Amino acid sequence: MDDTHTAAATRLAGGTPLASAIDTSDATAWTGLDLAVRELARFRPPTPPEHARATGRRFRWKRNAPPPSPPPPRREPDAPEPAVALCHPDGRTREAALRRAAGLPAPDLLPLLPLVAIRCADWAEPVREPARDLLRTALPRVGPETIAVLAAVVLRIAARRHGEAARTMLEAALREGPGPVLDAVLASGDRAVRRLAHRIAVERRHFSPERFAAAAAGDPDGVVQDICANGAVAGVGPETGDEVLLPLLRSPYSRVRAAGVTALRRAGRPGEAEAFLADRSPMVRACARYVLRQYGIEAAPLYRALCADGSTPPAAPLGLAECGAREDTALLWDLTEHPHPGVRAHAVAGLRVLDAVDTARLTPLLDDPAPGVVREATAALAPYAVRLPVEPLRARLGTGHPRHVRVGAFRLLIAQGGPGLREIAWSLIDDAEPKLRANSRAMLRS
Repeated sequence: MDDTHTAAATRLAGGTPLASAIDTSDATAWTGLDLAVRELARFRPPTPPEHARATGRRFRWKRNAPPPSPPPPRREPDAPEPAVALCHPDGRTREAALRRAAGLPAPDLLPLLPLVAIRCADWAEPVREPARDLLRTALPRVGPETIAVLAAVVLRIAARRHGEAARTMLEAALREGPGPVLDAVLASGDRAVRRLAHRIAVERRHFSPERFAAAAAGDPDGVVQDICANGAVAGVGPETGDEVLLPLLRSPYSRVRAAGVTALRRAGRPGEAEAFLADRSPMVRACARYVLRQYGIEAAPLYRALCADGSTPPAAPLGLAECGAREDTALLWDLTEHPHPGVRAHAVAGLRVLDAVDTARLTPLLDDPAPGVVREATAALAPYAVRLPVEPLRARLGTGHPRHVRVGAFRLLIAQGGPGLREIAWSLIDDAEPKLRANSRAMLRS
């Protein structure tokens, strides 16, 4: 158990107010406190009274038996006694604490709601049922300043055996609650909370398509990008303007651009998809071809025109391979001599896609000055490594060659195998190049 949580539980048990004992804005602090109080109490476990009936490791208690009374609460809204009692290892104490919390005024109850949420997943039914009733009653009164941390706690305990009920109540409260409450969880720093909040925001149509598009284009979380992009695309139609589509199409994230390109079909603007045929992302290129195909436009001739142009976009050769035919290999071979390294690299990748690898013609590219070209050539030649002569590859391991050439040559030697491989690996275990050292040591260990 984390020493931080143990120290917080000790402070709380010693009379420190709840807000001073733990960081109440951190969901992990609440779940850690619950565990820490229980662990500390186990040093002096309570003796089950006569009315308790043993049932294995745990025990139940009769409903008409008087529960032990926890210490009376202090006047402070965040008094430590109720919080300790809500985490107590004795289920009857937790049950009594919940019933007492139900009688507190709202300002005194709100600081304790994260612990009430944890008790909603309690193993003991006499504890979790009152906790669920209390949470159900309190959730409509939770404001923006409290909902974010409470939601984070609920989502953490939702994975427990009895935790789904609290999540269901939280989702209902966010769907039906006021807008500022949903805005608070949308801005939460907890990833799971933000994802849930954005899903509900899309269901509620909480934002306009323009707001969803802007959120998708700028959010670093891939799941939120998908959710918001779907929310934006759902509002796209023939009358949709650039205020929705442009943020999606200009996003640095490929999944958002893909959603924007797909939305061009709903907007009736397929011609704009042509600009994304040579996008750096395979997903975006596929979406662009799909949109054009829906309007009867074949992408292969467009790719051939791009590849024949002097200013070929770097990804155009690979796009051609993704939808072209074996007849296009001649054009791709020509592009392996293109002055732009990105075009050369993608041309090699396209040859691999079309299964048109010629080892004799590709081997000279292992000495290309561009690391990307050597990387693609190595990947293309690796399945055919046994056909390559060993000595030229060993010569490329010399320190006079660039780093990327040496790394590619060693990768091909590993793919080739052979009796001399261990000797080669031993010669590189103290090499100045970190990747060669790591690869050689990993090969020797295996």
